[in-house]
Amino acid sequence: MNDMPSVFDRWHTVMSQGTTLGLWDLLHEECVFWSPVVHTPQRGREISFAYLSAAHQVFNTDFRYVREVIQGDVGILEFECTMDDIAINGVDMITSKQDQIIEFKVMIRPLKAVNKVHQQMMAMLEHMKAQAG
Repeated sequence: MNDMPSVFDRWHTVMSQGTTLGLWDLLHEECVFWSPVVHTPQRGREISFAYLSAAHQVFNTDFRYVREVIQGDVGILEFECTMDDIAINGVDMITSKQDQIIEFKVMIRPLKAVNKVHQQMMAMLEHMKAQAG
């Protein structure tokens, strides 16, 4: 019997600790990140890590998962939070492979929330890019 925490348990740990500690190792080197505001898939661990790290900082106030459905290597995790008094509702669709996340897709509603997330994420990614180099 396998006592190792599942990918989803490890993801919840990363989300609850307030840092991205452990996130890099959780992502498969071929991870694909699907953003709700970027039209093309973001391919690879490095870019997936950048987007998820930025999201971790942008969604750091009252982010919470309210429901999840996990079947085998696929999990759908519904979340809620507020950003500048805008109620955000969304889902993280996570697929794992070999105990790592191979695909991470985010969907957000309503349109006002998508626009706010887009604005905040682009600002955070630019900030992170400026700090890195």
